[in-house]
Amino acid sequence: MNRAGVSPPSKEVGAEMSKVREFSPMDKMQVTPQCVVALTWTLKDTLGEVLDELNDPVEFLVGGGDLLAKIDEALQGHVAGDTLDLHLEPEEAFGDYDEQLVFLEDRKLFPAELEEGMTFEQLPQGAKANAPQGTLYTVTEIYPDHVVIDGNHPLAGIAIRLHIRIAQVREAAEEEIGRGSAGAGFFKLG
Repeated sequence: MNRAGVSPPSKEVGAEMSKVREFSPMDKMQVTPQCVVALTWTLKDTLGEVLDELNDPVEFLVGGGDLLAKIDEALQGHVAGDTLDLHLEPEEAFGDYDEQLVFLEDRKLFPAELEEGMTFEQLPQGAKANAPQGTLYTVTEIYPDHVVIDGNHPLAGIAIRLHIRIAQVREAAEEEIGRGSAGAGFFKLG
């Protein structure tokens, strides 16, 4: 006891107190529509296989075009430091797999340095006219005479599990609101 009759804190209490940090107003801001959140995540399939891991926070505009609607909805009311575990079915995530978006095209239409996994924002001239415009196509197979291209999102048809940590919440700039994005686009569909 000290002279005032108060016992000093134990070493354990002192250790806990040293872990406490001061919060700025930015840390206490709740997620609302038209704010920017900095997120980290681990994305897994339903078997638990890691599909993507983001360890450094990336900013997304909530209520814009950066995030899937189910993620936007789940973030509402949370603050920096919160974590969420979400399960999204294909229709809530990247859609069902559509075989009508898979095309077999003549190999001659593509560049000589073609590799599986390459993406094209539009099909080359001479490609099938019924292929939707404004779709990102991925080369999935290459044969001597033809190329298989797929307009589905790589995660289409897959239910996903997402562990999200909110690193920061801030007000969105007018420019971000105007373009509907904080600049990130991982969760965009097209």
